[in-house]
Amino acid sequence: MKQLISFVAVLIVSLSAVHAQEAVINPQVTLHTNRGDIRLELYAQKAPKTVENFLQYANDGFYEGTIFHRVISHFMIQGGGMTIDMQSKSTRDPVNNEADNGLKNLRGTIAMARTNEVHSATSQFFINVEVNGALDHVDKENSRNWGYAVFGRVTEGMEVVDDIRFVPTDPRDVPTEAVIIESVEVH
Repeated sequence: MKQLISFVAVLIVSLSAVHAQEAVINPQVTLHTNRGDIRLELYAQKAPKTVENFLQYANDGFYEGTIFHRVISHFMIQGGGMTIDMQSKSTRDPVNNEADNGLKNLRGTIAMARTNEVHSATSQFFINVEVNGALDHVDKENSRNWGYAVFGRVTEGMEVVDDIRFVPTDPRDVPTEAVIIESVEVH
């Protein structure tokens, strides 16, 4: 019986250490927008290059003054690369697509936006407002099947995301009133 109690105690301590380690490993970021704050947890172990890329843009102040420039209410909200006057910001080189990391494009996850070129993601990201299984990695045979790299999730502020998803948009899916990322805070 004493061995069982000792084993359970060691197991509890081990699980606590794992949870504490996850909190340290997964960076926390807050997007401060003119509609409210969105807090993110980034999955550094699952998408290391993508998280490193996002954090570099955040730490450089790149996202300040960018907008959510593409809003589709039953799909996603996309931002991180356009200024209020819809001008593209200059970006660094693209990051390799890490969509094959096992993470799914579920409601509340954040993923990298890209062109039809598989490894073309730079600064732009999107937050899934629905389950978007069609964006998940299937295989590496073509661009469509490769998928879009999920690299984190919303932990607070999903009500802000839902507010943004229903803003009025023009026929290009651009909000008629700018939804601005005022700053990004890395915790």
